Amino acid sequence: MGNKSMMTDFLLMGFSDDHDMQLFYYLMFLFVYLTAVVGNFLIISAVALNQHLHTPMYFFLVNLSFVDICYISTTVPKTIAVTLTNNKMIPYAGCVAQVFLIITFVGAEIFLLTIMAYDRYVAICHPLQYRLIMNWNACIEMAAVAWMSTLIHAVLETSLTFRVNFCGFNRIGQFFCNMPQLQKIACTDSKVHQILIFLIGLSVNSFCFAFILISYCSIFSAVLKIPSVQGRYKAFSTCIPHLAVFALFIITAVFSFLKPKSLSSPTVDLISGFMYTVLPPVLNPIIYSLRNKDIQGAVQKIPHKLKDFMG
Repeated sequence: MGNKSMMTDFLLMGFSDDHDMQLFYYLMFLFVYLTAVVGNFLIISAVALNQHLHTPMYFFLVNLSFVDICYISTTVPKTIAVTLTNNKMIPYAGCVAQVFLIITFVGAEIFLLTIMAYDRYVAICHPLQYRLIMNWNACIEMAAVAWMSTLIHAVLETSLTFRVNFCGFNRIGQFFCNMPQLQKIACTDSKVHQILIFLIGLSVNSFCFAFILISYCSIFSAVLKIPSVQGRYKAFSTCIPHLAVFALFIITAVFSFLKPKSLSSPTVDLISGFMYTVLPPVLNPIIYSLRNKDIQGAVQKIPHKLKDFMG
């Protein structure tokens, strides 16, 4: 990846140097990680074991849950190890891998949320053509395009991030490797790389955000034309979980990357990093389960389904 760095490893920022607080953070991150993994795994299992949930909406929800498991697994296990051993070092190759994976899973999340908005648009605005438009070939192709696009995006942004040299000060002001903090400790001019990274990220995120916004403008317009209150409520109820997940993702990401410099401090940076890397994977399965009776029923049936499958 361009010039070789003089740096062989980086020093991550811990949450505390106090032994008792380290134990607290270890238990907290372990609980949060297990909650996210179990919650998302339950959704994947519920959909996989129930034939009536084999629809495009739940197909993309399974993809989202898989992304969330991978996303939180990129950062939190390392944080758990740091709080347990107090060894804050991460090798150069490990930092490259972490940046690449974070960009990959963040990109996959936003692309999947965009596709899920399109799925809701077709279901509500063109219900008679839904099965024709959202057929399984189309769903698989859209998921494949989402994954390929985010991998290309991740390769470009990771390559640009590590084309600069890192030397001398190796402390990253975050509990994981991320681009803004790495750019701060680069010892060569990285302004061109920062501009390119910003433009690539802005173009991708702007397209997805605009697409989701346009989709929901059309959805709201169509729903408001439904004569019955019950019909409007039913249509809105299928969109509320997706809107909540999208809002959570956007709010945490915007706060993390676009917060004013006056609000920036080591503590605030740690909290903002926690918000956009940990909260979405933990809360997404909860949001989708709270208002979805199909998911609730399918989760309750998992033990019986597994018993029938094994026996």
